[in-house]
Amino acid sequence: MSGASGFPKYRSLPGDLWRGKGRGHWRRSGTLVGGGQELPYNPAQVRRGSLAADQALPTSSASSQELTGTMPHQYPALTPEQKKELSDIAHRIVAPGKGILAADESTGSIAKRLQSIGTENTEENRRFYRQLLLTADDRVNPCIGGVILFHETLYQKADDGRPFPQVIKAKGGVVGIKVDKGVVPLAGTNGETTTQGLDGLSERCAQYKKDGADFAKWRCVLKIGEHTPSSLAIMENANVLARYASICQQNGIVPIVEPEILPDGDHDLKRCQYVTEKVLAAVYKALSDHHIYLEGTLLKPNMVTPGHACTQKYSHEEIAMATVTALRRTVPPAVPGITFLSGGQSEEEASINLNAINKCPLLKPWALTFSYGRALQASALKAWGGKKENLKAAQEEYVKRALANSLACQGKYTPSGKAGAAASESLFISNHAY
Repeated sequence: MSGASGFPKYRSLPGDLWRGKGRGHWRRSGTLVGGGQELPYNPAQVRRGSLAADQALPTSSASSQELTGTMPHQYPALTPEQKKELSDIAHRIVAPGKGILAADESTGSIAKRLQSIGTENTEENRRFYRQLLLTADDRVNPCIGGVILFHETLYQKADDGRPFPQVIKAKGGVVGIKVDKGVVPLAGTNGETTTQGLDGLSERCAQYKKDGADFAKWRCVLKIGEHTPSSLAIMENANVLARYASICQQNGIVPIVEPEILPDGDHDLKRCQYVTEKVLAAVYKALSDHHIYLEGTLLKPNMVTPGHACTQKYSHEEIAMATVTALRRTVPPAVPGITFLSGGQSEEEASINLNAINKCPLLKPWALTFSYGRALQASALKAWGGKKENLKAAQEEYVKRALANSLACQGKYTPSGKAGAAASESLFISNHAY
């Protein structure tokens, strides 16, 4: 029986004793009584929210068995010290005003970027370009909480001999590493994919941790079509993300969970919101099934936007409302931060939409920030043009975008109208592979 508020009714009993409608559970001030067992209980402590996030009240063995059958009540997955380390890392990455630079393009992906400016895809050119971004002046320090690197880049050095992880840490950033091995066809589906790379992942994570990485990224890809994403693709990718997250956490690495729904197609905003909700609900169910410590994770989702070929136009506020609504329905408040991918939006569009999301008049219990690749780098790449003499000009373009997104993730960004043509260019790539 429920009252008008929807909460269960309790009836008054003598001696400050209350009984709920549940079977055999009594409560006194100072104790919880369940199945005949008195348990320590401080109502004031619970009201204040001062119980630790991972501190569960004990239950009687009888009650536990009723609920879980033969399963143990708790899984000895992570120690309190491991949990604290993971939570601290996640919160450092998404501290107020900070987001992530995604500089983890594979050798094949960076080849396309370099080709677009007429530059050869050599190891030295890749190193110099990443150095350009990582050694930008100290104005970016309050903007960038973490940098995701590709395997090759993690082991490269700046001109002064410092390894790139050391350069990032000196500027207050956390070092991240891309650990997936790319998408592969998922048999039994109509052109859908799953992501490979679980084999040997634990050993790789252990080595990456020793080499200075504290967080990781794994990208799964889903497409919106008439019959996609299928239930099979959603379930498979959710479980792959959960297995990856579990392996990362066991090795002291914060997993960024990235279930990207591609912007390809002519679907409208409502369809994207619906699919995003279904995908995220499946992901968090899988993370729960795999006993993931959510306080030590981050989510990297797409914003809810219409398909690239959709003829209907939507305001930034409509996109923000659809995005925040989808997240509120699916992402637990325990998650410290949501770091959006830019999904082929122009640099300026990605900043304006992020700003609108942070100004959305709904309760938002997580940090809402950026994990941008193209939307932080496109203007800088063009300004560089593969010429060393353009280094400062390119760094200035990168700093501009970092500052813009730092403001946007606080809801304080005002477009100046001086962004330039490059910042307004669409960065959409059909069927984007990373």
